[in-house]
Amino acid sequence: MLGNQQWSKVKKKLDNFKCDSLKERVQFTVTNYRRAHDQLGRAFITVDKKEVLNMCTITSEIALNRREYEIKREKQIPYTDWSQNRIIWEEAHDWVLEEGIFAQYDFFDAVDEYFQQPIDESLKSSNMLIKIFALIDRRVGKRTLEKIKESILSENEIVQFFYKLRCEAEGLRISR
Repeated sequence: MLGNQQWSKVKKKLDNFKCDSLKERVQFTVTNYRRAHDQLGRAFITVDKKEVLNMCTITSEIALNRREYEIKREKQIPYTDWSQNRIIWEEAHDWVLEEGIFAQYDFFDAVDEYFQQPIDESLKSSNMLIKIFALIDRRVGKRTLEKIKESILSENEIVQFFYKLRCEAEGLRISR
């Protein structure tokens, strides 16, 4: 996890990037299941104490396995042909992420990438999680929020939700 940093340190760093208007409203939480074979669990984001985005490893793995099976069936690849597994897994994983289905490790990967890149790159990221982090980032001002209004319309529903949340918290009117 992020170069073996403890979650509490990572959470503090994430919280420090949150804009003042959402500091108390948006929370990041990670839960690990001790009895799970891989010790993974889920990460989730709450707004006003209501869960709005769940990143459960088990849910993600089920969707990933289902998509891998569909790809093999569509391409008529025998299930016992292991030679293309990595390529198929990557294609399936990309599809799952585009659908907004995230595992806990996807959350950690996104946080790590977000910490390592400039805010303008995060706002343009194809990764929904990174874009969400950027939308609630204190380094993003009202003018930037106004500037990206049109591009947000083509984004996934959850990204639009966080954009609207931030605009409302900043007192910006968002009309279509």
